[in-house]
Amino acid sequence: MSSSTALARVVRARTSSMIGRLAMVGVIVAGVGLAFAYTGGWLTPQALTPSRLVDTFEQVDGIYPGFRRNHAKGVCVSGYFDSNGQATRLSRASVFQPGRIAVEGRFALAGGLPYASDTPQTVRSLALRFILSGGEEWRTAMINIPVFPASTPAVFRAQLVAMAPDPTTGNPDPVKVQAFLAQNPASARAIATIRAQKIASGFENAAYYALNAFEFIDAGGHATPVRWSVIPLQPFAEAGPAAPPNAPNYLFDALIARMHQQPLRWRLIVTIGQSGDPTNDATIVWPAEREQLEAGTLTLDGIASEDDSPVRTVNFDPLVLPDGIAASDDPLLSARSAAYSVSFTRRVGEPESPSAVSPQEVAR
Repeated sequence: MSSSTALARVVRARTSSMIGRLAMVGVIVAGVGLAFAYTGGWLTPQALTPSRLVDTFEQVDGIYPGFRRNHAKGVCVSGYFDSNGQATRLSRASVFQPGRIAVEGRFALAGGLPYASDTPQTVRSLALRFILSGGEEWRTAMINIPVFPASTPAVFRAQLVAMAPDPTTGNPDPVKVQAFLAQNPASARAIATIRAQKIASGFENAAYYALNAFEFIDAGGHATPVRWSVIPLQPFAEAGPAAPPNAPNYLFDALIARMHQQPLRWRLIVTIGQSGDPTNDATIVWPAEREQLEAGTLTLDGIASEDDSPVRTVNFDPLVLPDGIAASDDPLLSARSAAYSVSFTRRVGEPESPSAVSPQEVAR
C-alpha cells in the first residue's frame, strides 16, 4: 500500500469519526431543545407542563417577587436528627445509621400569599434538608394533613382553579367547588378525611406527613414501600375556630416563642406498606394496622427569618434522595420536583422582598 493511499484512508476515517461526533452533538442539542420546548409547552400547547402548573399558582395568588409560588409565607429552622438505627433493616441510607446529623428546614403556610394572615385552617408545612456525609442529602417536604386531595397533577391543577377565591366575595365559588368534587370523587373522599382530622393549635404540636409513597432499599437491594411522618413530642392542643384578632403572624409568633424557651422534637415514623397498598395514589390512607417503625428523633433548636437565612433559597425537591431511598410510582413526585424547579428558577431571578416574619420578630 502506498503512503498516499494510507494517508487517504486515515483522513477518511478521521472525517467519518468527526461527522459521527458532530451528529451526536446535534442529537444532544436537539434533545436539550426538546426538553426546553416541552417545559415551555411549545410542543403540547394543551398539556399540563411544570411551567403551566406554576402559572396556575401565579394566576390564583398573584406574583410576589423572590417568594416561592406555593408555601410562600415561612420561617427557617435548624437542628439535628438522632437516628436510633432501627430503620437500617429496611434502608441502607446513611441517615439511618446510628448517630446524629445536621438538619435545616422551613415551616410555612400553603398558598402563594407571603403576607397573608395566619389562620388555623390553612395547611401548614415542614420541609427538611438532612445534610449527610459524602455530599449526599435527603430533602423532604411534609404537610399537616394525612392525605393529599389530588392523585394526579391534572386533578391538583383543577382543584386550584375550582377553589380559587372569587374576586367579589374573597371565598371559593361553591358551584365550582361542588362541580370539582362531583367530577373527582377520590378528591371528595380525601377532603372528607382531612376535614375529620383535628387541627393542632400551632406549628410545634402538629404532625407532618410526606403523603407520597417511597421505597426503602436495603443492603441486599430489596425494596420496601414506605411512607413517613414526624409526630410531635410536644403535647397536642386543638386549634380554636378562628385566629386571634389583630395577630396576623400568631402561628409564627407562637413557634418563635416556644423555640426560644426550649428545643422542639418530633419522632420520625416510617409506615411499612404491604402488597396491595397503593403507592401511586396520595388520596388513600394505608390501613391503620400497618407496621410502624420509629427511626429516630428530629430536634429543632434554631429559628431565623427568611430575610437573613440561606434556607430561603433551598429548593426542597422531594426527589433529592440519598442512596437507600427511592421514588415510588406516584405521579405527583416527578410533577412536584419539576414544578419546584420552575418556581425556584423564577424566584431566584427576582429581587427579594421582605418576609412577613422579620428578623426583629424572630429575635424577640
